Amino acid sequence: MKGTLQLVVICCTLLAVSCAQQPSFPGDLGKTWQGRATSTLLFFEQEKDPNFWRMWAQRTLTNALKLQQLNQNRAKNLIMFLGDGMGVPTVTAARILKGQLSGHPGEETVLEMDKFPFVALSKTYNTDSQVADSAGTATAFLCGVKANAGTVGVSANAVRSQCNTTFGNEVTSILKWAKDAGKSVGIVTTTRINHATPSAAYAHSVDRDWYSDNEMPPEALQAGCKDIARQLFENIPNIDVMMGGGRKYMFPKNTPDVEYPTVEKHNGTRNDGRNLVHEWIDRTKYKKGYYVWNRTQLLQLNPLNVDYLLGLFEPSDLMYDIERNGESDPSLTEMVDTAIKILRKNPKGFFLLVEGGRIDHGHHGGLAQLALHDAVEMDRAVGRAGLLTSVYDTMTVVTADHSHVFTFGGYTFRGNSIFGLAPEPSDVDMKPFTAITYGNGPGYKLVDGERENISNVNFGDIHYQAQAAVPLSSETHGGEDVPVFAKGPLAHLMHGVHEQNYIPHVMAYAACVGNNKAHCGSVFDDALSDDAARPVFSARVATLAVAAALAVARFLC
Repeated sequence: MKGTLQLVVICCTLLAVSCAQQPSFPGDLGKTWQGRATSTLLFFEQEKDPNFWRMWAQRTLTNALKLQQLNQNRAKNLIMFLGDGMGVPTVTAARILKGQLSGHPGEETVLEMDKFPFVALSKTYNTDSQVADSAGTATAFLCGVKANAGTVGVSANAVRSQCNTTFGNEVTSILKWAKDAGKSVGIVTTTRINHATPSAAYAHSVDRDWYSDNEMPPEALQAGCKDIARQLFENIPNIDVMMGGGRKYMFPKNTPDVEYPTVEKHNGTRNDGRNLVHEWIDRTKYKKGYYVWNRTQLLQLNPLNVDYLLGLFEPSDLMYDIERNGESDPSLTEMVDTAIKILRKNPKGFFLLVEGGRIDHGHHGGLAQLALHDAVEMDRAVGRAGLLTSVYDTMTVVTADHSHVFTFGGYTFRGNSIFGLAPEPSDVDMKPFTAITYGNGPGYKLVDGERENISNVNFGDIHYQAQAAVPLSSETHGGEDVPVFAKGPLAHLMHGVHEQNYIPHVMAYAACVGNNKAHCGSVFDDALSDDAARPVFSARVATLAVAAALAVARFLC
């Protein structure tokens, strides 16, 4: 009773304080009576008042102090979001873009991943590469061991493209550990489902490019190595949800694609004559299994009536989000929504791998707009997953496999378009330049032996290739550490600077899957007992009450 009275007093105090301090904190601008048209001006006016910053800092401090009561529940569910190529500069630029798409300056915007209470850094190098590739890194953050570049699901004893080094060097992933523990498992990606990142969840291949048997050398096939598409259906035959691209690798060679029947490059590629999609349909037709190949079919499904789902929406990779066809390709958020609604029916929980894979492809092409819009879309998917799950029993990790040589600078003014010009031209060649540049890539252009004058270029076009310092046909990865955002049970174990292979071990420990389960019969049982749950329940009630008070304050004031 005493605690309840204290809670009422706190809420009333917050109500009064909130009314007295309107307009409110960042993130609420544009929702006040003045409307979005004047939100930017209001924001700048607020920032001139020192108390604005002090109050913001105090609210952040109050939230940070709550983290002293660590969530030590067992993780029923595990979700890993992987932004391919999403280094720190990409996260920051995506944050600004997200805000500017809503009519705000952008810099003050909060991404969904920014809201995660724990952040670490991951060291991304491969065992043979200072600057990593997506295959070796996927093996690290999914299988828990560092590996050579270009290989998936095998240890560093395996040598790229040498089939005979595969056998005996296979390593399994957290997806398999979760499946073996009775959980439902899923993979969602905007790339090919047999691309580097997702393939490490189920395949063991010494070459990431062995998409189908058509891409494999004859000697590798003769030695007994399997293509990655085949392994998708054979290694862990009961993966509950699989969505992405890569349709052509599942069908016999020269089979016309269902969506692009007259485009030869989209035809099936398999030399063995197998139709892997039809095989999957036959295997799951009496198990509530559904195959879909476009957005309309996906959205027509009732997840309550689906136990197995295979969605292949493009012959190769899915479209960039900003170019996406509303009828053919679903958004990453829509795929995540469906996946979680199917997987969460399992009382033992689930593991879901979600890849925003085309962030990486946009950067490789020097196409910053395509890359950053895909990063914003992945952040929307992070938010949707948060609404469909509970932080009390779901551990969510958002990270990247590697970075890119992407940056932005030039002393731009507050609210400057993230795709805009620096305010002053170069003091060397007197030509303007965009804030976004790449260290290398296809954006390197010379006109009459000098740097291109972009005054005559439409640098606002979504396909504009940002200028690069070194000419390359494809921009390269960057070698710096990447962020790891975490929330949910035992998320505090993601802290400091870690090797990338640490990530799946933490997730497995939190969910009691894999080999490290000695703690599961004692610590977690105590943590989940009625007595131990009461403080968590009380904290939840308090949090909801405070949120309700603030919401009422904003409405009344």
